[in-house]
Amino acid sequence: MESIQLRQIAQALRTDCPADCAISNIVTDTSQVTPGALFVAIKGERFDGHDFAPKAEELGAAAVLGERPLPVGIPVLQVASTRSALIELARWYRGLFHTFVVGVTGSVGKTSTKDMICSVLQMSGRTLKTMGNLNNGIGLPKTIFRLDSSYKNAVIEMGMSHAGEISLLTRAARPSVGVITNIGVSHIENLGSKENILKAKLEITEGMSSTAPLVLNADDKLLAEVYNQLERDIIYYGIDSSTADVQAVNIREQDGCTIFGIRFYGKMVTAMIPVLGRHNVYNALAAFSVGLAAGMSPDDIVEGLRTYAPSAMRQNIIRLPNGITVIADCYNASPDSMKASLSVLDGFRKAKRRVAVLGEMLELGSFAEEMHRKVGRYVARNQIDALFVIGEHAGAMEESALASRHLLTRRFETREEMASYLRVWLRPGDAVLYKASRGMRLEEVIEAVHGIKLEH
Repeated sequence: MESIQLRQIAQALRTDCPADCAISNIVTDTSQVTPGALFVAIKGERFDGHDFAPKAEELGAAAVLGERPLPVGIPVLQVASTRSALIELARWYRGLFHTFVVGVTGSVGKTSTKDMICSVLQMSGRTLKTMGNLNNGIGLPKTIFRLDSSYKNAVIEMGMSHAGEISLLTRAARPSVGVITNIGVSHIENLGSKENILKAKLEITEGMSSTAPLVLNADDKLLAEVYNQLERDIIYYGIDSSTADVQAVNIREQDGCTIFGIRFYGKMVTAMIPVLGRHNVYNALAAFSVGLAAGMSPDDIVEGLRTYAPSAMRQNIIRLPNGITVIADCYNASPDSMKASLSVLDGFRKAKRRVAVLGEMLELGSFAEEMHRKVGRYVARNQIDALFVIGEHAGAMEESALASRHLLTRRFETREEMASYLRVWLRPGDAVLYKASRGMRLEEVIEAVHGIKLEH
């Protein structure tokens, strides 16, 4: 973050400034306080940040942003809502820079797509990206506050669970380009239908100028019709759609990599990504489209794709010395991402046994049982030799898989029980996929079975 004055912050938030000072950091957690920081007191479900203002002062905070007077000897800026003020402050701070900002949302694949876009844009200049799961009303401002004049680009992920959330985030980020990866069933419990999910995702345009293009997946049925709804430049990418502006052709997998041609606006280029799976080709096409929108050369874009590296908990393929191949993909899960990961496992044709270790998909509400049964049916359609499951609704996956095809299955009540079984059962030559929602903490099973500690 570049140093700013407290009076500038007060002016941006339209509140009084009792005394001026330099601000070098903006934080919401006392563990992140550094000398010169502005501590923003957020009231949460379990903790009230206002109670920690004296601690923030003790650690060197220069000022506090709060909703009431506080017993500290440093300046306090008072606002009606610190959550709203945090977003407004991020919007103002974003406006200090002429950074090329990419906003990324979607039901599945937005984090991997964000990472691929960052790999591409890095070829043109220093690029900031959202770290971890900082994609909400608290996390997104933290990403924006990391901006300084050394960054040419920024790739900012926008998550949501309710309508109106992306509207707030995009108004702060003000994307130069917007990307929507797909419309799935994540958070359908809150929004009721995929059409409502589409409407919520399209809120990303509310923070974009009228000339900023939108990058959309042409193979997604709902996104394919967006051009009829918006008067805005759209770059469509796809694999199956022959009308896509950017299309992948001749896809093949080799030595853990995916090689394909990209046909775009009458031209062709060959690309390689160091990961497997059709879903990753879609992510690469989105990144390629963003590169074009940023004015990059096709050669630089494909070089950026070649340098992509997945994060530790997202489809990280690890070949162990004992001959077992681990596919660690346990950061999150939805029916679509389960299908994508199972397709990758199915591709390990030389493995002695292909093993799916699946945990529950969370936040599906009344749709949970049917969605888990859908995944079970998909397991049965693939050449998977064993299915091991854990979680309240995971039994539905096991039942529907067995109803479609005979295969070895087992359901576990605890991670410890699952790990104990797998340590004995797995053999050299096996390929094993670990996939579940983040809340299932399946990475603990991976560590217990294989001794692999994944970074969150």
